[in-house]
Amino acid sequence: MSRLDVVNSLWFVGWLAAVLLLFGLGVRLPLQPRLRRFAAAAYTMGVIAAAVAIAALANVALALHDAHFDLTRERVFTPSRQAEQVVDSLDQQVKLTYFYQAQDPAGKRARDMVEVLGRRNPLLRVRTVDPDKQPTVAETFGVRIYNAAVLEADGRRVQVMGTDENQIALGILRVLRRRVVTICFIEGHNEYPIDNFEFHTHFEGLAGHSHGESGSAVVLMRGHGAGRMRRALETVGYDVRKIVPATLPAIPAECAAVVDLNPRTTYLPGESEALSAYLASGGAALLAYDLGFVIEARLAAALRRLGLVVDQDVVVDPLDHYSTDPEVVAIPVYEDHPITRQLPLAFFPGIRSITMTAPPPGVTLAPLFRSSVQSYTRVIRTVAEREPADGAPTNPAAARAGRHVLAAAAEGTWPGATAGGKPFRLVLIGDGDFASNSFLPYMANADLAVSIVRWLVREEHAPSVALRIPVPPLVLLTKRQMQQIFVFVEVLLPLAVVLCGTVVWWRRR
Repeated sequence: MSRLDVVNSLWFVGWLAAVLLLFGLGVRLPLQPRLRRFAAAAYTMGVIAAAVAIAALANVALALHDAHFDLTRERVFTPSRQAEQVVDSLDQQVKLTYFYQAQDPAGKRARDMVEVLGRRNPLLRVRTVDPDKQPTVAETFGVRIYNAAVLEADGRRVQVMGTDENQIALGILRVLRRRVVTICFIEGHNEYPIDNFEFHTHFEGLAGHSHGESGSAVVLMRGHGAGRMRRALETVGYDVRKIVPATLPAIPAECAAVVDLNPRTTYLPGESEALSAYLASGGAALLAYDLGFVIEARLAAALRRLGLVVDQDVVVDPLDHYSTDPEVVAIPVYEDHPITRQLPLAFFPGIRSITMTAPPPGVTLAPLFRSSVQSYTRVIRTVAEREPADGAPTNPAAARAGRHVLAAAAEGTWPGATAGGKPFRLVLIGDGDFASNSFLPYMANADLAVSIVRWLVREEHAPSVALRIPVPPLVLLTKRQMQQIFVFVEVLLPLAVVLCGTVVWWRRR
């Protein structure tokens, strides 16, 4: 129960005390006092007026201070904690008009949820409308479908479709955004496209295809991209665009952050210089370099000056991995950083390690997460060496056992930049598949990707809402669960049938 509900509950206690006071006075006050006729009439009118006044004031106070109690175990009638935090943080007025269908249970629940949110903060003015009963109101707002929310603030308007209070909370954050934040995705090196269909459609014709070392040489089709990440960032309220640095004199200054997701061909020297100059001027970047990608020499030298070296290997983790593939590293515990706070488990299908050295003065370097103590690395060939598919063996294994840094964040003054300028921010991660259409909706991958971007654009302290990306229903099992199901279905159940048959035969013989 929120602090507001506690205060309103105290108002209810006051109302109950007033009712009990009236009851007590009604029992104790004499009905016919021994007074003169005029005095007796005045006494009676006074008692009636006092009783009516106390009852009216108590009921008005109770009506203005509703309290919400949800006694269901699943908290079905309570908005999510994140939606409540967004509403509680409002510092300006927001108008929310929700159009619901009275025959739709989900729509009625969403109506109740926004009304509960409206009682949490007087700055959120909520109005619920049934378009079937008030069609003129729907026409005024231009709403032609059921279960839609129209949010208004400072002359801006945002429309949200759906019955999820988290989506409505995201709409509140969008309508309150006072500046345009542009996220620029780099293209030109066979990166994952951001304008594709939002599902997994890469070529599955090769036997044993995976996203680990063996699958990193597979030619990816255009459908295998990052459309879901683009949609997730747009839902938060960011403006997403594409840039091709090779065709530009410099990375545009309006890019609040640049993202390079799984490039496969090496940068040109001029592109490395443009990226370094952008960061030196206070830019921000997410560089997700997957297995086998070769970093251009000038960019590699710039990263080395920051204390970051991307190793040409693959991390294998027999302890913390997803499903049965030890190359799909899972991260149950993160390092302490604003990006990783309150994040549940995420996983990375084929990730390389990052070596951290001492950063230069003015630069803060921090790991985001590491592999487990049982992990080790194996040296692999680069993309250029493997793409001809000549069947040549991989480089001899050079395992390095122990925990390995898989992602790092750097911020501060770029080495060699003018002191006093805007500090840069950089996140370097050894995998890009985690943010692709195939894996973004699962576990905490979407939350991690969005949290990285929010930190890059310096919005890590603003209220946030977890994203819910619709995906087909899947049954996701760990290795132990799969083994238990196999033993039960394939071993114990057939043996039980054989045992029952043996018992029946024995008793009939």
